[in-house]
Amino acid sequence: MTNVAQRSIAVLAGLLLAPAAWAAEPAEVPLETVVQAQMTADKEASASQARVNDIDDETRELLQKYNQLTAEAESMTGYSDHLALTVQSQVEEIALVEKQLVEIEDTAREVMPMMQRMLDRIDRFVELDLPFQLAERRERVQKLKDIMGRADVTISEKYRRIVEAYQIELDFGRTLEAYDDKLLGDPEGRTVKFLRMGRVVLAYQTLDGKETGYWDAEKKAWVVDDSYRQAVKDGFEVALKMGAPELLVLPVPAPREFKPESKS
Repeated sequence: MTNVAQRSIAVLAGLLLAPAAWAAEPAEVPLETVVQAQMTADKEASASQARVNDIDDETRELLQKYNQLTAEAESMTGYSDHLALTVQSQVEEIALVEKQLVEIEDTAREVMPMMQRMLDRIDRFVELDLPFQLAERRERVQKLKDIMGRADVTISEKYRRIVEAYQIELDFGRTLEAYDDKLLGDPEGRTVKFLRMGRVVLAYQTLDGKETGYWDAEKKAWVVDDSYRQAVKDGFEVALKMGAPELLVLPVPAPREFKPESKS
């Protein structure tokens, strides 16, 4: 190869290598551009962190609301279950009350006639018994008659009062009592002292002690018999606890045959 040719190749190679060499040399960037780019990057990073923080706060808030709603849902579920049990209990209680009302109606249909018979019997008994404290006893029976037709008085209360009246009448049969009252059927309407020994003897004595008598159950009338004056006087002292209990000789009616009531 000639020298001319060699120089041509060297020049061509130099030309070809020159751009590569130029490109390898670092380009000089202004400082302001670098600072500006760094500031922009910092701003974008700060903005990104702020968005991350906002998302994190929002996520926490949503999680808190979720937990709160979940707790409320569980509470409502428990309350709903409790209400369901309460409603079921009330339904059962209503059914029981309705059943009891039916039973009460059935019982009322059976008990009311029985109580009416009891009332009729005690009314008749008072009228046939010894005539002691008749005003009080008749008033008690009349009150029973009055409440029998009242709807505001329960069946149990009606029955209780009838039984109470029976108990009072029963107690009369085992007590000794002295009291003042009008002499039944007396034309003068005198007030006398009465002596009642159970349901066996009912005697009286005038307040001045001059007249003594007793009720004759067979004759249904008062019989004057002053021979019992001292016995009746002693009976007053025993009844009023002013004297010691002692044997009293008083007119006792003879026992009679019991005749049961006929069923109609």
